[in-house]
Amino acid sequence: MIQLCAFADESDDRLEGQIAALKRNGISLIEIRNVNGKNVMDLTDEEAKEIKARLDEEGIRVWSLGSPIGKKDITVSEEEYLSDVRRGVRLSRIFECENIRMFSFYHSHGDREKVLSLMKKTAEIGREEGIRMCHENEKGIYGDTLSRTKEILDAVPALYSVYDPANFIQVGEKAADTLSCLADRAFYFHIKDVVSETGELVPAGYGDGDLRALVRDHIKGDKVLTVEPHLKVFRGYASQDETALKTKFRFESNEEAFDAAVQAIKAILKEAGYEEKEGEFVK
Repeated sequence: MIQLCAFADESDDRLEGQIAALKRNGISLIEIRNVNGKNVMDLTDEEAKEIKARLDEEGIRVWSLGSPIGKKDITVSEEEYLSDVRRGVRLSRIFECENIRMFSFYHSHGDREKVLSLMKKTAEIGREEGIRMCHENEKGIYGDTLSRTKEILDAVPALYSVYDPANFIQVGEKAADTLSCLADRAFYFHIKDVVSETGELVPAGYGDGDLRALVRDHIKGDKVLTVEPHLKVFRGYASQDETALKTKFRFESNEEAFDAAVQAIKAILKEAGYEEKEGEFVK
């Protein structure tokens, strides 16, 4: 069984707009990242509790904390970094989610030992707290390429993996290589696609991430796919990515772009023999 989740902040910055986007697309899971003008890590406990209560009213569950933990320069102090990790754990408790998306530092390719040391401490905090710390391959961090992502996962078995096909393409990797080596090890997936030659982001199936092969050959058992459109600039994008957003298709609104991204992955799932039933995809 496959469930869809989404970064609903790409449809609307406001919580109510995010709820509406999820509801009209039949999605009941959210990877919470930016809400009402704030990054999730900047929310107060009270703000997080209010958001959680509102999501509960609508039957929407927080699947993962879409945090920027680890999206800092490798020169960050251990104390500051681990404070971020513990704050993420605190917020996860409030949102009643068991997953935190995180990264492995900018300007860190020459700092292997510090990266691995902090990743091990991150995973240990997660293990102690019953939270899955999920490393995403992201361009510009230590774990951006196939080899370095594998290096982290091999060195830190307690760390979970979020597989993002577009991010791998953007650092020059081939989908066939990353799929065969890492897709089966992923705990969950981020769904976005990109044209390798131009760097233009496109809906799932229109680029070189080979989302069809991912769904057909590498998703086994119960899995969650988080739709991360990146098809139109949204509030908070600049704080998430240090590069300009290049897109191939034009959408008149963030809502339209979000809906197109969801429909694209739904089409691939149906093409692979999945049937949508009450927000879940089953064969």
